[in-house]
Amino acid sequence: MLKLHVKDETSRLRAVILGTAESCGPVPTLEDAYDPKSALHIQAGTYPLEKDMVAEMEAVASVFKKYNVQVFRPNVIKDYNQIFSRDIGFVIDDKFIKANILPDREREIEAIQYVLNQIPSTHIFRLPEDAHVEGGDVMPWGEYIFVGTYRGDDYADFITARTNEKAVQYLVALFPKKKVVSFDLRKHNTDPKENALHLDCCFQPVGTDKAIIHKNGFLKEEEYEWLVNLFGKENVFEISKDEMYNMNSNVFSIAPDVVISEKNFTRLNAWLRSHQITVEEVPYAEIAKQEGLLRCSTLPLIRD
Repeated sequence: MLKLHVKDETSRLRAVILGTAESCGPVPTLEDAYDPKSALHIQAGTYPLEKDMVAEMEAVASVFKKYNVQVFRPNVIKDYNQIFSRDIGFVIDDKFIKANILPDREREIEAIQYVLNQIPSTHIFRLPEDAHVEGGDVMPWGEYIFVGTYRGDDYADFITARTNEKAVQYLVALFPKKKVVSFDLRKHNTDPKENALHLDCCFQPVGTDKAIIHKNGFLKEEEYEWLVNLFGKENVFEISKDEMYNMNSNVFSIAPDVVISEKNFTRLNAWLRSHQITVEEVPYAEIAKQEGLLRCSTLPLIRD
């Protein structure tokens, strides 16, 4: 049996689900694009090739191997995108919460059923139908749970709005001892530089007391300020609109002092190293074209 344990974003990783790019299917049609960045690359003819994405994910798998992390991969479904395992569920404390994701991605959960079978059923939760959530919007951080959401009345008009207020309330009820803090994110259906698809597209803690953040990802300045104050201005790395577009905040921590990052994130990687954090650089620029990066394609199950 798997003994789930995740209290934060950076404690030493012991077990994780890493998505797979195998048999991810043909280039989607423009109508089938889930986000503006994928749409951009479909139109430009630069949508990533399966062989390149498989190679990128294998680079991550080999970093996990180096650090003795137990890695689970989804069962491969033919012609189906299963890269972003973070969307389909998340662990907080000893609970696995199945996400309510876009209906045509439901089969992704089935592909990790063999992992869920190793978790006591009393520790697996499913949100009610009308509570929408994806794992990229949910971040446990000690006594806090940070949640990205969209509170606008036009929620239904945005394919990029993935977590609603009902999901926030569900988490409040499920974790009564935690402080659940939600953030209203900027959404845009067609301009990827004006769209924070998930909270981890514009914010992520690293180390023990530091954070990467993009101000424009937040609709309310006071919510952005609250985060900056929590970590302290001197501990916050501000990323530009272009860096946000390239997914600089979507790195992944193996430990407080070890981060997997994209090799082209030169400014960020230098900053991490300046704070005595080991940076394991991998190529991930092809996968990034689908508006997801390292945190999006990993689902931590056990951290120390």
